[in-house]
Amino acid sequence: MESSSKVLRTLPEHGHCFVCGKDNPKGMGVRWKLMEDKSISSQVTLELSQQGPPGFVHGGASAALLDEAMGSSVWVAGYQAVAVNLQVNYLKPLPLNIPFMVRGKVEKTDGRKIFASSSIRSMDGTILVNGQGIYIDAPQLTEDVWKLIKPTEE
Repeated sequence: MESSSKVLRTLPEHGHCFVCGKDNPKGMGVRWKLMEDKSISSQVTLELSQQGPPGFVHGGASAALLDEAMGSSVWVAGYQAVAVNLQVNYLKPLPLNIPFMVRGKVEKTDGRKIFASSSIRSMDGTILVNGQGIYIDAPQLTEDVWKLIKPTEE
């Protein structure tokens, strides 16, 4: 999932979202960028509040980042979707207080199913955690949220 694609725009934050909400004092504060190749990317540094084993990021925090990257890429692609399946592969421990890159993208669609992938990489490009997800287009569940954050082209 390597990309040298350029940034098209920064995506809006989502209030109290645990991953990208600026109004959540316990959140991660991630700001996603939409890349030219339609992937979603962000440089992230997690701190003590996201610790699992001493000195390392909690696996649930890694999973949340991957889900948010995939979900954001799905929404930016125009789908009002929700996750129905996530798979996370923990390949190497993710250290605290060291920047890393998170990227997500839509891989393919099949009817209402949207298949996405994501990765967390060290700044040297080593894959630390990766994942795949299946999202279902479900506008009846997301109508109120869609009105607030509907993706727009700049």
